[in-house]
Amino acid sequence: MKREIVNQPAGLAKPAGHYSHGVIVDASRTLYLAGQVPLDENGNLIGKGDVGAQTRQALDNIRRVVEEAGGNIADIAKTTVFVTSLDHRGPVGQARKEFFGDAPPANTFLVISSLADPDFMVEIEAIVPLP
Repeated sequence: MKREIVNQPAGLAKPAGHYSHGVIVDASRTLYLAGQVPLDENGNLIGKGDVGAQTRQALDNIRRVVEEAGGNIADIAKTTVFVTSLDHRGPVGQARKEFFGDAPPANTFLVISSLADPDFMVEIEAIVPLP
């Protein structure tokens, strides 16, 4: 599957965080992932009070779903990150850098009042064109 990053269109500032302005993909199948939260395979919360650990768990959950569908993390074209505080931006960005490396997907970052469980600090959904 071909995946091309669009980051420096004329008249647009360089991305301020770890994301790409756009991603062009050639694919015939697309996986839409539900929001992933920081629960392990047994339903246990990972990283209570630690948004970085919670983000890494949510991203690992995304990786598992993508791989089960026949793709890999490099195929992820778009993510949406929901956090409960703007203060979470730095740790979430660092976890994304660890996960996505130098070719991050397009991303929307939203600060909301709460998630489905008061201990959840982050939830991440994704759109993945599959090979």
